[in-house]
Amino acid sequence: MTNRILIVDDEPDIRELLEITLGRMSLATSSAKDLASARHLLSTENFNLCLTDMRLPDGNGIELVEYIQKEYNQIPVAVITAHGTTETAIKALKTGAFDFVSKPVDLQKLRDMVKSALRLPQERGDEALAADSPQAQSGPSITGQSSRVKELRSQIAKLARSQAPIYISGESGSGKELAARAIHQKSSRASEPFIAVNCGAIPRDLVESELFGHVKGSFTGADNDKQGLFQAAHGGTLFLDEIADLPLHTQVKLLRVIQEKSIRPVGSQNENPVDVRILSATHKNLAKEVELGHMRQDLYFRLNVIELAVPSLRDRVADIPELCLAILNKIAKENSDEICQLSDEAQEALLQYNFPGNVRELENILQRAATLCEKNTIQASNLEFISAPSSAPNPAVVAEPTSLEIDDGVEIGKDFSLEKHLESIEIEAIEKALEETRWNKTAAAKKLGMSFRSLRYRLKKLGLD
Repeated sequence: MTNRILIVDDEPDIRELLEITLGRMSLATSSAKDLASARHLLSTENFNLCLTDMRLPDGNGIELVEYIQKEYNQIPVAVITAHGTTETAIKALKTGAFDFVSKPVDLQKLRDMVKSALRLPQERGDEALAADSPQAQSGPSITGQSSRVKELRSQIAKLARSQAPIYISGESGSGKELAARAIHQKSSRASEPFIAVNCGAIPRDLVESELFGHVKGSFTGADNDKQGLFQAAHGGTLFLDEIADLPLHTQVKLLRVIQEKSIRPVGSQNENPVDVRILSATHKNLAKEVELGHMRQDLYFRLNVIELAVPSLRDRVADIPELCLAILNKIAKENSDEICQLSDEAQEALLQYNFPGNVRELENILQRAATLCEKNTIQASNLEFISAPSSAPNPAVVAEPTSLEIDDGVEIGKDFSLEKHLESIEIEAIEKALEETRWNKTAAAKKLGMSFRSLRYRLKKLGLD
């Protein structure tokens, strides 16, 4: 069945240009010169996409976006804006527009946008957005049935039907990247790459090369042309985690990329068009970063078109039993072991804990507990918390380091890492046991006085596996 596009514009020349362009893509079109005509056509024909100008004789494109969102929310709407009217485009995206194109219309960008919009699932109404529908359940799953998680899944399903930049807020370890992946998997870009990058982990002098690529000879060490992450994500989604850590000079270039939808590799004189949806996140308060001068205000407004808040684990305590079951299943599958069970006391201890590290901390706690437990049952004594389950501060964790000496003469000061020192001792002991048993792990575990499972966990943790 041929897809049909509704074109709404009061200029005959623009309507004709769009009809010819879409016709060459083997798409059927119907045209309207104003809001009234568009509403009539919507009531009499079935459409897969609507393209509307912003200025119309009896209203504007925003009104049409709102009308279609209310009455025909399975139809994506793209607006055509005057060049440079960024605020209008952002308002359209906030209202629910799929995307926008600027005049004069770049026909290749228009074709790319139309193809992307037509890849969206065409279920009708609430079925398309239901959190428990098959479409909503495909791809990465967000575990839990609490009201906060159900609301999150519903928001993700709606945001997946747009091209708007999304800012994902939430504490460290709460699942921001999982939410980003879910948006990608439910979007029209699901078959294209999803690239995640931690902006804070890239050396400052290499950020631009990593994001935008570089040409051979552009700087010392640039022995070959290199594709940047934007090019690697072409057609798909780029997730910029810890966006607040980007240097200010890189923020300027990122803003231009978002506005012009093209990148210029380091050392190149040419710009290359890119079709990428940007999702961003940070555990910091972006508005506060703007006040402090660490984040450009104009970039903040372009990234934060729509905000998606991921709840902390403290705000979804009811999901902890289900999360534990999912995590323990994952651990068992990865290690080809039987699934560990939680004792009642262990589960109660988890429910009473405040989880400053959120779901990531829960995974770490259960990973360690599953390794150390006996008879595949995790007891409360197997759980290692940063602070007490009652949320009281743990003096051993928060106390100010003091300077002292230990038996082997190593001086401990404020820069001393007890954890690394103990790791080095542990590594030495494990390597010695393995050498003495000719790398027989079962015999080495017995020699060290631990279970085989515990040894395997420590080998993996210490990078010795």
